[in-house]
Amino acid sequence: MKNEAITSRDVDFAKWYTDVVRAARLADYTSVKGCIAIEPNGYAIWEKIQSIMDKKFKELGHVNVQMPLLIPENLFNQEKELIEGFAPELVWVTEVGNKKLEERFAIRSTSETVFCDYYKKHIKSYKDLPKLYNQWCNVFRYEKETRPFLRSREFLWQEGHTVHATAEEAELETKRMMDVYAWFNHEILAIPSITGKKTEKEKFAGAEYTLTNEDLMYNGVCLQDGTSHYFGQKFSKAYDVKFTNKENKDEYAYYTTWGKTTRAIAAIIMVHADDYGLVLPPRIAPKQVVIIPIGQDENVTNLVNSFNSELNKNDITSYIDNSEKSPGFKFAEAEVNGIPVRIEIGARDLANNLVTIARRDTREKMTINKDELTVDYIKNLLETIQKDMYNRALERREKLTFEVHNLDDMERILNTQPGFIHAMWCGDQACEDRIKEIKGCKSRCILENAEKIDDKCVCCGKPADKHVIWGIQY
Repeated sequence: MKNEAITSRDVDFAKWYTDVVRAARLADYTSVKGCIAIEPNGYAIWEKIQSIMDKKFKELGHVNVQMPLLIPENLFNQEKELIEGFAPELVWVTEVGNKKLEERFAIRSTSETVFCDYYKKHIKSYKDLPKLYNQWCNVFRYEKETRPFLRSREFLWQEGHTVHATAEEAELETKRMMDVYAWFNHEILAIPSITGKKTEKEKFAGAEYTLTNEDLMYNGVCLQDGTSHYFGQKFSKAYDVKFTNKENKDEYAYYTTWGKTTRAIAAIIMVHADDYGLVLPPRIAPKQVVIIPIGQDENVTNLVNSFNSELNKNDITSYIDNSEKSPGFKFAEAEVNGIPVRIEIGARDLANNLVTIARRDTREKMTINKDELTVDYIKNLLETIQKDMYNRALERREKLTFEVHNLDDMERILNTQPGFIHAMWCGDQACEDRIKEIKGCKSRCILENAEKIDDKCVCCGKPADKHVIWGIQY
């Protein structure tokens, strides 16, 4: 039976998304306009994201640091492109108590400025490089339109800031971290992503170029989910970050930044959830298995306790729902919260040597012999669910991927069923601007080394050599 608290996904996707967030107790609105309270269920997902990514970062040699929340205006002003790019979203602190400050402080919207100020003082020689720093923190951007996780004024993220002795090393880092984000989405979130380079118009303010990870939501709208930026020596020159190279000459350092946010939770919802609530891929689910005992029976209690302990000893996060709620309520709660596997054990079934297993992704129930209920059985089932969720998301993405050769076809697709649209582009921003007039469609990324699907620009018909993915974005 459908969850009455959740609007049907096919009737009103935006309302459905908000309903799932609230029904699964991931986040709630607050008295601070545009800012959300991330509830325990939502924060547990973020903690899992953090733990997996942080381990990966450290395997690659990165270390965590913490930089100030407040940034003096004079630091922002040293890099004009950055302040121009972020000016509309910056929030300024101008007073303390009843005293006006001599200089304004921006609340952190991004941290290039403070990292460069730090690096200027701590890098002297090529022997000090590379510096591979990452920060887990909150940032504040005064967004006009907000939605939980998807776009809020305050959000959580990680931001890597690395400094290198050569352009080659910095560019390698830029690509390497983009590969990490793609790996994370594919292998952990079960989301098939596409990576490529942003156009000049869409790149990060102040960057030489930006690499992006693009996801396609169930409704065909695109979501940028992780970016990696190569700054070259641009910021180093603005902030005087120099080092003595191996030839004993002063040289400006080469700089990269990269980041992924709580928006990843929005991607999980909009790719995998359904009309019954959240659906979590097992590898990102904070709780992978729930065991629900039915009735008061000693044999049931013994089996539930022993199997729960066995699962947790084997790195499967399992818990027992011993609450005083009815079995039906417990089933529905596990379903709306997206627990990948539900095990139901009752005295009547157990007397017949049976237990019931429910998959959240397909809502399929299976009755198996009690002797089949092993750690390996559950482990294999979780892996099957993970794989099946990825394949379904990939199948959906392929269904909503289109190839177009003229503007009329692009407009027709965007007005009927949006998705990833492959089309050639001449590189002229005027064409990019013209395409944006069609329902706000933007270039998502340039596919590097991709096969040409035409010789002409989809917009102006002039010679084109850039294979671009276009789409409507969140």
